[in-house]
Amino acid sequence: MSSTWVNQTPTGGKASLPTKKAGWFSKRFHWSDFAFAALLLAAAGYASQQYHSFMDIYEISILWSCVPVTAYMAYRWGSLKWLILSVAGLSLLSIAFYGGDLAAAEQRFFLKYLLSSQSAILWMGVMFVVATVSYWIGLVGRSPTASFVGTALTWGAVVIGFAGMFIRWYESYLIGPDVGHIPVSNLYEVFVLFSLITAIYYLFYEQVYKTRQLGAFVMLVVVAAVGFLAWYGVERQAYAIQPLVPALQSWWMKIHVPANFIGYGTFSIAAMVAFAYLLKVYAHAPSIKALIPTGILGVLMFLEPLVFRSGGVSIYWALYLGIGCVVVGAILLARKRIADALPSLEVLDDVMYKSIAVGFAFFTVATILGALWAAEAWGAYWQWDPKETWALVVWLNYAAWLHMRLVKGLRGVVASYWALVGLLVTGFAFLGVNMFLSGLHSYGEL
Repeated sequence: MSSTWVNQTPTGGKASLPTKKAGWFSKRFHWSDFAFAALLLAAAGYASQQYHSFMDIYEISILWSCVPVTAYMAYRWGSLKWLILSVAGLSLLSIAFYGGDLAAAEQRFFLKYLLSSQSAILWMGVMFVVATVSYWIGLVGRSPTASFVGTALTWGAVVIGFAGMFIRWYESYLIGPDVGHIPVSNLYEVFVLFSLITAIYYLFYEQVYKTRQLGAFVMLVVVAAVGFLAWYGVERQAYAIQPLVPALQSWWMKIHVPANFIGYGTFSIAAMVAFAYLLKVYAHAPSIKALIPTGILGVLMFLEPLVFRSGGVSIYWALYLGIGCVVVGAILLARKRIADALPSLEVLDDVMYKSIAVGFAFFTVATILGALWAAEAWGAYWQWDPKETWALVVWLNYAAWLHMRLVKGLRGVVASYWALVGLLVTGFAFLGVNMFLSGLHSYGEL
C-alpha cells in the first residue's frame, strides 16, 4: 500500500471507535421497541383512514413502508423514539390549536409565537445559532457544561424544526386541498430540511462516538443554512406557502428529495470533520500549512454572501461576511488549543468515512429515483440536463473517494482535503446549477 495515500497516526483523545456488534439484531429487544412499533402501526392506520382521499396508492405504500423502516431505526437508536414522539406531540398540539382555521395562526398566542410553522422554524434557527456558540465555548473553554447545552439545544432545534415542517404540511392543506403538499418543494423548505438532516445525523454520530467536540465544526454548516433562511425568508418572502408547479406534482417528490438531502447533509458532515482532521494535523505546523484548510473553509463560508447578494453586498450579507472572517480567523489563531480538545485522528477519519458512505448510498438511491421520476414526467430516464449532469459529477466524486479508500487505502490528509473540497462540488450541484444554469430543473431557481 502506497505511503502516498496512507497517513498513519496515533490514537489519542477521549473519543474512541465504536465497538462493532455482530448481526443486524445484536441488540436485545426491549418492551418499548414493541410498544413503539405498535404505535407506528396505529398512527399509519389512522392516517390511512383519515387522509386516504388525499393519497394515491403510491403514497399509501410509502406511508406503510415507513413503519418497519422507522421501527427498526428506533430499535437501533433509542433516541429516535423520543424524537418522533416529541415531534408528533407538538405537531398534534398545534393542529388542535388551529382547529381547521388557518387564521388562528395570527389570533392565538401559542401559534403566533411558538408553533405555527413559521414561528417553529424561527425558533429552530435561533436554537441552532445558540447551540453552535455553546459548542465552541465548550470546545475552546474545555467546558463540558457548555458542550452539553449545545447538544440539548441542537436536540431542541431538531424537535421544533421537524414539528414546524409537519405543521407547514398541514397548513398547506388549510389553504386548499389543491395547494397541500409535503414541504420539500422550494429552496426555503429544502434548506430547513438540510439543516435538520445534518443536525440529526451529527447527533447520531455524537452518541455513537461519545464526543461533543465535533459539534462546533458541523454546526457551522447548519448555521450557514440558517443564515440563508433568515435572508431568503425576509428578502424574498419565501416562507409563504405556494402551490406546486406542475413538474413537482408527483408522489416521487416525497422520496426523491429526502433521499437527496440525506446525501447532502452527510457529505457536509464529512467535509467539516475533514476540516477538523486537517486542523489537528497542522495544529503545530507553520501557519502557512494551517492556513490552507482554513482558507478552504473561508471560501465555503464567504461564497454565500457573494452568491446571494442582491444589487451589491447588502448590510445583512456584509455582517455575515464580517462574522465569517472573525470565525475563520479565530479558528486559525486558536488551532492548537482546539486541536488538543478534538478526538483522535482515527476517530475523525472513521466519522468522515462513515458519513460519506451513508451519503453516497442515499445519493445513489436519490439519483435512481430521480431517473425514474424523469422517465414518468419527461419520457426519458436521462437527458443530460445541468442538474442531472452535476448530480452525476457529485456521485462520481464520492464514488472515486470511496474506491480509493477501500481499494487503495486512502487515508489522512489527502482524503480530508478531498472531502472538504467535495463540499464545493456538492454545493454547486445543490444551488449553483439552479442559479447559473438553465434546464428542466429551472423551477428551483432563486
